[in-house]
Amino acid sequence: MIQELIKAFILIFIAEMGDKTQILAMAFATKFPVKKVLLGIFLGCFFNHGLAILLGSYISTLIPINTVQIVAGFAFVGFSLWTLKSDDEEDEDEKQKSKFGPVITVAMAFFIGELGDKTQLTAITLATDAAYPLAILCGTVLGMIVTGGIGIIIGKKLGAKIPELTIKIVASAVFMFFGITKLYQTVPKEYLNLQNILMFIVVISISVIIIIKPIITKRREGQESVFIKKSRELYNYYQQVGENIHHICLGTNKCGVCKGDSCVVGNTKSLIKYGLDESESMKLDVSIIKEKWLKKGYNKELTLKSLRLTLVIIKEDPHNNQYKNIQEIRKNLEMILLGKKVEQMNDWQGYIKSLLDIDETIARSVLNGINN
Repeated sequence: MIQELIKAFILIFIAEMGDKTQILAMAFATKFPVKKVLLGIFLGCFFNHGLAILLGSYISTLIPINTVQIVAGFAFVGFSLWTLKSDDEEDEDEKQKSKFGPVITVAMAFFIGELGDKTQLTAITLATDAAYPLAILCGTVLGMIVTGGIGIIIGKKLGAKIPELTIKIVASAVFMFFGITKLYQTVPKEYLNLQNILMFIVVISISVIIIIKPIITKRREGQESVFIKKSRELYNYYQQVGENIHHICLGTNKCGVCKGDSCVVGNTKSLIKYGLDESESMKLDVSIIKEKWLKKGYNKELTLKSLRLTLVIIKEDPHNNQYKNIQEIRKNLEMILLGKKVEQMNDWQGYIKSLLDIDETIARSVLNGINN
């Protein structure tokens, strides 16, 4: 069983290094968080290779591979145009999207992209004489995830150094190249006449111009995209609160040895560090914060200042997924300042009422600083 798994892994790994799906992983990595891209790759490849292994060589008799390849080609062209979409437009739609939107998008791309591809055909071939089909499935999916992961690492490294518009254009070009290549190879030759090709080029060109024009206009006007502006604001926030939290703790002379995450300050430092590194929520166990470490001395003035900074960031959109870490930081700061925390911040007015109920004097001090 292990031999079959290793064999499947090696074959897929070799086949996919530098292949289109690895480049697709790089492209998706410039747009979505790493965990969601990897989960999407896993789901897409799991169902694709699972289908191949279950149906074996009979898959082509159920769905003509040529038809599948044509659908995949148009799908890649659609992904190309969608990649160019303005971040401002995406931000408007953000609340309407499922939090698993990126996962489904990546999964669909990989599922469709692998239909009829050499890796799916490899999975079919390996499954025909396999003693343990499940081992073949595990090996092929693992091979896809590893090669995709390598692509993601490269994509993230490039994303940190290349301008946003350049990333959009390159990622879009990757999708467009594979889409057009797939269509050229699979569309019946009688349809590949000059008239149809010119019509396709005109439609795509007009679509690209319409989509990319607002981005270019904003660049000329010196406007930042919502994505860039929000990223800078979050980075500045984490930097400022990180500096404050370092001085909020009055040192080990108050409690002896540093208690790490079991101390509210140490817990907050971990949240800040993760926010700076990943821009995603960190799953810290807040229950490990010991009650006795809340009672030691803290710099309340800096705590007050940090809570104000935190509330300014989240007050307009407390349910934003980007603010999960910051909501936990808010709770920790409230515990230092008030001895209690507001567990849920559903809306600003409700939060103010909860804060006033805990300690009206401190609450008014916090709110006055924000209003001023």
